[in-house]
Amino acid sequence: MGSINVILRNGETVQVPTDGDLSVMEAIRQAGVDDVLALCGGCCSCATCHVFVDPEMESIIPAMSEDENDLLDSSSHRGDHSRLSCQLKCLAEFDGMTIRIAPED
Repeated sequence: MGSINVILRNGETVQVPTDGDLSVMEAIRQAGVDDVLALCGGCCSCATCHVFVDPEMESIIPAMSEDENDLLDSSSHRGDHSRLSCQLKCLAEFDGMTIRIAPED
């Protein structure tokens, strides 16, 4: 098991344990972080788990699906490093990665 660093909306950083069977969104929620609403429960239909990934890690993160891309288009905070945390599995390679929770839309 590894961990990721999550920067909350208030600027605080928390270390979140990860497990390869979970999505990044599930790991964040299980750690008690409430900044990720995840209203759809992780089925890629709401974009309330929007995060910004560490640009240095983008080369190891799987490409986004059309559905994820379309949902991120609905966010006024979409950036070059935007992803939906429900669509990212906790890979061993993510150990130590930093993500920032996007502002709420």
